[in-house]
Amino acid sequence: MTFPDTVPHDSPPSDDAADNKPHPLHRRLKSFVKRAGRTTDGQARAFAELGPLFLLPYKPEPLDLTAAFGGRAAPTVLEIGFGMGEATAHIASVMPETNFLCCEVHEPGVGALLKRIGEQSITNIRICAHDAVDVLDHMLQPDSLAGVHVFFPDPWHKKRHNKRRLIQPGFVKKLAEHLRPGGYIHCATDWQPYAEQMLEVLSAEPLLRNTAEGYAPKPEYRPLTKFENRGIKLGHGVWDLVFQRV
Repeated sequence: MTFPDTVPHDSPPSDDAADNKPHPLHRRLKSFVKRAGRTTDGQARAFAELGPLFLLPYKPEPLDLTAAFGGRAAPTVLEIGFGMGEATAHIASVMPETNFLCCEVHEPGVGALLKRIGEQSITNIRICAHDAVDVLDHMLQPDSLAGVHVFFPDPWHKKRHNKRRLIQPGFVKKLAEHLRPGGYIHCATDWQPYAEQMLEVLSAEPLLRNTAEGYAPKPEYRPLTKFENRGIKLGHGVWDLVFQRV
């Protein structure tokens, strides 16, 4: 199943634009910052044809994970902020024994992942186009997740914006409480100051233990994206962190 693109992807907003936005933590914890963008024709077709099968509507009530995946009972990994879905589709393909519940509010990204699902015949992904904090608070039960993936969240480079970063103590505690014993959190970033903050915050959470001495080797299931490959060629680093629920 192929859905051709006819409209280019838009780029994320600049830091200057972010300066004029209210601090998201001043109102409530959120897992995202809304980005502008246009949905392509191919993505729109994917929404229409595959959305009814793979999109889960947000409802402030407990989610039956087995029913959500068509009656398939399997370990469930929550992915927060999958961007355009390249890594998500790859991971779901190489881990067919796992269900992936993926949260993303960027409509073109949701459309892009739906498009990949159709083209690659992926069946173990469900998408909730809603804030992951609400999903954790109202749809997912404690001790219900086998893992959480947070790959390359916005690093908020400017120091005055650091408090906007997703990986903060309160959010990590919330994630840890939703993991079953032995479940894991896997974070990755290409911004060293954020990697250092991630390591500090994750290490401070008593429900978690580091699976490595500091940063972890990149797990085999996480692919190198084209942007990551380009960064590596330019000498940029990438840091993975894998912590386990005790």
